[in-house]
Amino acid sequence: MSDYQQLTQAILKEIDDSLRSVSPDSLDTLRQMISSAAHIYIAGKGRSGLYMRAFAMRLMHLGLNVHVIDDVTTPGIREDDLLIIGSGSGGTASLVNYAEKAKKIGAQVALVTAAKTSLIGNSADHVVYISAPTPKTPTAAGKTSIQPMANLFEQTLALLLDVVTIQLMTDLDMNSEQMFTRHANLE
Repeated sequence: MSDYQQLTQAILKEIDDSLRSVSPDSLDTLRQMISSAAHIYIAGKGRSGLYMRAFAMRLMHLGLNVHVIDDVTTPGIREDDLLIIGSGSGGTASLVNYAEKAKKIGAQVALVTAAKTSLIGNSADHVVYISAPTPKTPTAAGKTSIQPMANLFEQTLALLLDVVTIQLMTDLDMNSEQMFTRHANLE
């Protein structure tokens, strides 16, 4: 399949199916965790990490106290904080380490993943599951994808986090204009 229109339709259907696989209740719980955390820490690696960083930006635009793990200005995590990890496999060694350290300190851990079971998921306080195959979770609910590697998970992750942002806007009684006041001005 190399026709642009056919590819577009197939990819959009895959993303739609994956977005619909997510439990709305699991998103409600994630939003409650975000809203009640003193500080929110965001982690992910590779393309998933890029989308997690984009989510951190939107949380900052919402006025929340958010930090990206591995940034040199990120302070230490504490007991009243929340670590949100985006990981298709839920087993990336450095992310497993972050989750273990956060749990040891007493912080909550949430995972957004394509893995029904994983090292991070086993110890996380909350897991948001996206049904999307990746090379490390090739049989996610028996699905296959026409896209390479973990594209479907990563695309769904990005859109899912955008949906959570919109839901948080409602929860926090925030609009786009208010968020824009926090937009970078050293451009």
